[in-house]
Amino acid sequence: MTTVQVALWVIAVLVALALVFDFMNGFHDAAHSIATVVSTGVLKPAQAVLFAAFFNLVAIFVFHLSVAATVGKGIAEPGVVDVHVVFGALTGAITWNFITWFYGIPSSSSHALIGGIVGATIAKAGTGALVASGVLRTVAFIFISPLLGYVLGSLMMVVVAWLFRRTTPSRVDRWFRRLQLLSAGAYSLGHGGNDAQKTIGIIWMLLIATGYASAADTSPPTWAIVCCYTAIAAGTMFGGWRIVKTMGQKITKLKPVGGFCAETGGALTLFLATLIGVPVSTTHTITGAIVGVGSVQRASAVRWGVAGNIVWAWILTIPAAAFVAAIGYWVSWRLF
Repeated sequence: MTTVQVALWVIAVLVALALVFDFMNGFHDAAHSIATVVSTGVLKPAQAVLFAAFFNLVAIFVFHLSVAATVGKGIAEPGVVDVHVVFGALTGAITWNFITWFYGIPSSSSHALIGGIVGATIAKAGTGALVASGVLRTVAFIFISPLLGYVLGSLMMVVVAWLFRRTTPSRVDRWFRRLQLLSAGAYSLGHGGNDAQKTIGIIWMLLIATGYASAADTSPPTWAIVCCYTAIAAGTMFGGWRIVKTMGQKITKLKPVGGFCAETGGALTLFLATLIGVPVSTTHTITGAIVGVGSVQRASAVRWGVAGNIVWAWILTIPAAAFVAAIGYWVSWRLF
């Protein structure tokens, strides 16, 4: 078997592994798109996953590939990345996603992938091979995205409460059951736009590392874009019911008006992050927005213990995924 044949076989395996991660991302993070709309009773679970998957896919026509460029070129130096780094990054991210899904912990698929890239890169070439600006910006948004979601979600709740202060609760509930379809669609659009691009980015990274794409290219291949958006939409269709329960019921009890405000605040945060090319966590964003909505009602409406456990999962995600990715990097030497 020639070197080119081996390379093509390895690339095919790693692209398939990346699409498995993308599918798991949709499966894992579907809860973030549909938890509020399901918990408020606006849509049945089966309807909600189809609704969210549709908007995940539509995002392909809406957003520029800024996040894909950040992941593909802005986390690790392109000259350091090889098939072993990509394999380690994907195994670290997939392993952490599976663990957190199994225990119903709404962790970040995005930061699991970033942690995987960081861990595998360090295992190969040390911290000097990382692109500091890209890593620091991603880490900063661990705090910025939930804070922005919190602020926007709570502001939306205050504004809505003032605008509808003279309206009967039954009428408010009826109106926002309809309006929540718009907010859930917008959030699913932002989820697909930001998250699918992370897998596009790592496939792009792989193609650059193996010589099948150039670092000077301004866009990854069309087939990679279509495959990644399709994979995340398919994953969303399978849902993630363990995490739906945590996001939609355990943090705070939501009514349609609260669901609308949380989803709108979260969607605005995702749109902004995708516009500037930052791979943020949809988990962090919607959790912050839900907590913001709950705290406007009253501080005791939020189960702070559950929210605290989620924050611990956020803190552990990057180092845990990085550790597994470093092991995956060394294992890959025996496979490829």
